[in-house]
Amino acid sequence: MNQRDETSRPASLAGTLLGPADVRALADSLGIRPTKTLGQNFVIDPNTIRRIVNTAGVGPHDVVLEVGPGLGSLTLGLMDAAARVIAVEVDPVLAAKLPETAAHWRPEAASRLDVVEADALKLTTLEAEPTAVVANLPYNIAVPVVLNLLARFESLQHSLVMVQDEVADRLAAKPGSKIYGVPSVKAAWYADVRKAGVVGRNVFWPAPTIASGLVSLTRRQPPQTSAGREEVFAVIDAAFAQRRKTLRAALAGWAGSGAAAEEALVRAGVDPVSRGEVVDVAGFARIAGHRPSTAGSGA
Repeated sequence: MNQRDETSRPASLAGTLLGPADVRALADSLGIRPTKTLGQNFVIDPNTIRRIVNTAGVGPHDVVLEVGPGLGSLTLGLMDAAARVIAVEVDPVLAAKLPETAAHWRPEAASRLDVVEADALKLTTLEAEPTAVVANLPYNIAVPVVLNLLARFESLQHSLVMVQDEVADRLAAKPGSKIYGVPSVKAAWYADVRKAGVVGRNVFWPAPTIASGLVSLTRRQPPQTSAGREEVFAVIDAAFAQRRKTLRAALAGWAGSGAAAEEALVRAGVDPVSRGEVVDVAGFARIAGHRPSTAGSGA
C-alpha cells in the first residue's frame, strides 16, 4: 500500500475529493494496476470532478446512476450533490471496496449510496428509478451503454457522460456532418444531444492517448411515427450500413426492393437519391412509418 494511509484521515471529509495520491493509495491497497483492456482511466483531479457534477446539473432531488465508478472519485462528488447515487460496477473487487470508501470519505452520506455489481450492458432493472446518468465510460462500450440505459430507464431525464473525444463528437453530430451516423441518430431518438466540453488527458491516471469529451443528453419525446423504435432503428442501421449508397439503394433490402424503398422515401418526404447522413431522426421515423406492407420481416 502507498505510504499514505487513508484510514488516518479525519472523520469529517465533506466536500473533500480524491486527489492523485489518494487514488493511487486506493489502487495499491487493492493491488490494482489500471489496464487499457478494461478501459480503466481513473480521474485524479478534484476540479474535474466538480466540473462534471456542475455541468451535469445534478440536484438534491436527483437519483443518479453512475456506471463504472472505479475507485470512487466521481462517486464522492455525486454524493455531495444528489439525493441518492446508484453505482453500477462490473469489477467485483472495485464494487466491494466502494462502500468502504464512501463510508470513510462521506460517513454522513454513505447510506445514500447503493452499489450494484453488474454489467451495465445487461442492466434491466434497479430498485430505484434513476433521474440522471453521470459516468466516465470506457470508449469501447460507451455508445451501447448510453443507448441501453436510455432504452431501459424512461425515468432518466438528463445525463452527462465522459467518453473518448471522437466518440463524443459522433454522439453529438448533426445531419450533414461527415461523422453523423448510427450513434448520432439513435441517441437523438431519446434525447437532445450536445457536446458539453473537452477534458484533457492529464486529469486521468493513467493518461489516455487522446482527450475526452463531455456529452449532455436531455430526454425528450421521440418523433411521432406509426412504427416502433425497433423498426426505426432497423431503417437507421440499413441507411448507414453502406453510407455512400443512396437511400433508395441502401434501403432496398429493408423495403423489399429499390422501387418499394423509393416509394417509402417519397411518401416520407425524403429525397430517394439523398444519403443517410443528411436525414434527421424525424426523417428516419417517417420512413419507417411508410414501410411497404409487402416488405419481408427479415429484410
